[in-house]
Amino acid sequence: MMRTQLEKTLLDKITDATSLKRKLAAWRFQDKKIVFTNGVFDLLHTGHITYLTKAAELGEKLVIGLNTDASVKRLKGPDRPVNDENSRALLLASFFFVDAIVLFDDDTPLGLINDLKPNILVKGADYAIENIVGAKEVIANGGEVKTIDFVEGFSSTSIIQKIKGH
Repeated sequence: MMRTQLEKTLLDKITDATSLKRKLAAWRFQDKKIVFTNGVFDLLHTGHITYLTKAAELGEKLVIGLNTDASVKRLKGPDRPVNDENSRALLLASFFFVDAIVLFDDDTPLGLINDLKPNILVKGADYAIENIVGAKEVIANGGEVKTIDFVEGFSSTSIIQKIKGH
């Protein structure tokens, strides 16, 4: 199947850790500030978009670590994710402010954070900085850790409950 240039552009954002490290090296050479966040991003909603745009504004390149389907099942239960990892990655890639998506299969992104060494690590403000996975490693590498407030009333879990009629 022939892909359009736009499809190729989207798919180029979805990468593996080895290829991403090459992109990061080029971005660092250009003095770009790299922001990293991670999550499941199952049913995208206003809260996700607000969070991700605020994360993107903290630097010049936004990298998202996306939990694989297997890790989501371990973390959230057998009925999750609703959308498979490829669909979730493609949806995230469609945002103009997202520069790269990398899947990870571990329960936490610590290994990925250690590999990628972002300038800024971002999580939701429901986490205390000292409890954020990878925070001490990012700080030890000279980076920063930031938290972003959630938009109240939005969560994938609440959307799923609403769909089920609960």
